[in-house]
This record gives sequence, structure tokens and C-alpha cells, in this order.
Amino acid sequence: MIFLETPSNPSLDIVDLEFVGKLAKKHNILLNVDNCFATPYLQNPIKWGADIVTHSATKFIDGQGRAIGGIIVGRNELIKEVRFFSRHTGPCLSPFNSWILSKSLETLAVRMEKHCHQAMELAKYLENKNEVFNVKYPFLPSHPQYDLAKKQMRMGGALVTFEIKGGIEKGASFLNKLKMISFTANLGDTRTIASHPASTTHSKLTDSERKKVGIEAGTIRISVGLEHLDDIIKDIEMALS
Repeated sequence: MIFLETPSNPSLDIVDLEFVGKLAKKHNILLNVDNCFATPYLQNPIKWGADIVTHSATKFIDGQGRAIGGIIVGRNELIKEVRFFSRHTGPCLSPFNSWILSKSLETLAVRMEKHCHQAMELAKYLENKNEVFNVKYPFLPSHPQYDLAKKQMRMGGALVTFEIKGGIEKGASFLNKLKMISFTANLGDTRTIASHPASTTHSKLTDSERKKVGIEAGTIRISVGLEHLDDIIKDIEMALS
């Protein structure tokens, strides 16, 4: 099995799904795509040759930080194996969480439209800030894989990453100064969420290991929420200054 994530976490690199889909079929290998960041609304990996698509439904599919769950999509013969495994080992959704997630899907498109619009505006704002550099957002023309992102995604998603000058200390200081934006280990919420991968999710990696996956000491990941855009920018402006 080839298992990949696009856009990747947290560096927002894009994987060419059409290329990998053809490669997998050539060698008779299953292609499994983690589509959590893009959601079904922004990207459809099966269209490009994926056999299985997985989602952390805890993120954008729920969208309000209420339920933990996952979704696996694929051909009947593959899903039968997943269902058999889940039934006998326990990782099954509760009926209540299933209901929450199914209701949330009704507003996924509307929410993602605003998430993406606000993320794009925030990314353009950050590109003009002297305190940060290396702003990455898939639909920014400056993204090294902009053309590929435009090819296989409807919009650029809700995640923006950038580096703060001053490294890990300045990154931690930035997060501590945020007032409205939440500092948690989640993403895809109605609330804007900031995280510092080098000191949290990827803290157990060495400096060189982090660099290999595009994480620098000052890297900040923002999951842009649904608050008023002016309030999001004002909070970031205050924390940077």
C-alpha cells in the first residue's frame, strides 16, 4: 500500500495524485490517501486513482470540536475488510457521534467556502509582514506547487503556515500572546487554532528530522476559523508585535 497525505501536515506540500495513482496501478499497489486537510469538498482522490480515502472526521467534517471519529471510503471489497476488523477490535463510532458527523456534513460545503476564503486573505496579509517569512498556502502563487494545487483542489484549504523570525523562543512567545485564537492540538474547528509543531506535535524529532519534513524552529500552523477576518488578523498582529 502507498499511504500519503496531501496537503501535508504541517508543511502544506502537495502530492501529485494523478502521478501516484498511475504508479500504484502499474505495480498493482493499493493507494490510500489521507484527505483530512482537503475534505471531500475540496479534493476527490478517487478521481485521480486512489483506492481508499481516509478522513479524520474529528476535524472539518465535524467542524466544531464536538466528536471524535474517522471515515474510510473505498470499493466494497476493501471496506468489507475494514468493517470486519473494526467490528472485532473496537474502533467503531458511537451512534451519537455518527449522528453528529452526518448532520455536520450538511454544512461542510458552506463552511469550507468561508474557511478557504479567510485562509487565502490571511496568507496574503502575512506575505507582507516583516516579522514572518516563508508563508505557505496552496493557492498562493508563491507556493512552489501552486499549479498542481489548482489542478487537483477546488480551493486552497483552511491551513496556513509561516515562519516567525526568532526561532522556537519567538514562536512560543507568539502563541502565548494570542488572545482570541485558540492554542490547542486540533484543527478544522469553527475557531481559529494556532500550533507550534517544533515544540508540540513534532517535538520528539531531532532538528534535522524536522527540517526534512519542512518544519523549522519558528514554524507556525494556523487553522483558520469562521470568526470575523478582521478579528483574526488583529489577534495575530498583536501577538507578532
